[in-house]
Amino acid sequence: MSRSNFSGARMTQLKAWLTLLVTITFVAAPALTSPFSGFTRDQLPYPQIDPPVQPAGYAFSIWGLIYGWLLVSALYGVVKRRTDTAWDRARTPLILSLAFGTPWLAVANRSAIWATVLIFAMAGTAIWALMRAPDADRWWLRTPVALYAGWLTAASFVSLASTAAGYGLLTGSLGWAFIGIAMALLVAVLVERAAPRAPAYGLTVIWALVGIIVANGTNPLGVTLLAGAGILVLGSLLTSQQRAHA
Repeated sequence: MSRSNFSGARMTQLKAWLTLLVTITFVAAPALTSPFSGFTRDQLPYPQIDPPVQPAGYAFSIWGLIYGWLLVSALYGVVKRRTDTAWDRARTPLILSLAFGTPWLAVANRSAIWATVLIFAMAGTAIWALMRAPDADRWWLRTPVALYAGWLTAASFVSLASTAAGYGLLTGSLGWAFIGIAMALLVAVLVERAAPRAPAYGLTVIWALVGIIVANGTNPLGVTLLAGAGILVLGSLLTSQQRAHA
């Protein structure tokens, strides 16, 4: 083995271990940080208490599945895929996303603006990791990353809508609920079309949209109808993709 190949193999193994390390810090962060249940009254000029863009509280339980599956994936990567170059392609953006995510709760408890910037950085790098995840080992890497990226897609626009409404930009919380849902849906459709073998991504966004419907009911009805339309769009796209790859 040439020196360059040896160095490359060492780097691949190092990134496998680094993925495990940042996954552990990411999963452990909630236990070491004050709980976060939305931006508080003193963080925004116009407080956003239960804004209409925010899913019902139960929907956030998906983090338990995300944390657990990412941790299992990272462990499997070290034990079984430590030198796998296909896995290695997804590791750099995933490491970045998890590194951004480790301090997110602490940041969110202090600054709505910086929390929004940081969660978009998390979402962008998570989507990048999804795009680079190999077709093989779907359940070990692609699916947990898809869940993570899908929830961050929804959560990033919830954060944007809440922060923008909280600073009185353009419109209020209702207007930003429409904007945030529409923008999240646009991104979700583009990503799902680019990664048709990752249905967990679209299903996770649908989970968030259902949570918005549950949170709002018929008041305001328009938000519920838009979220419902988003579910139909994503559901139709996922169905057509599964048929195409059957």
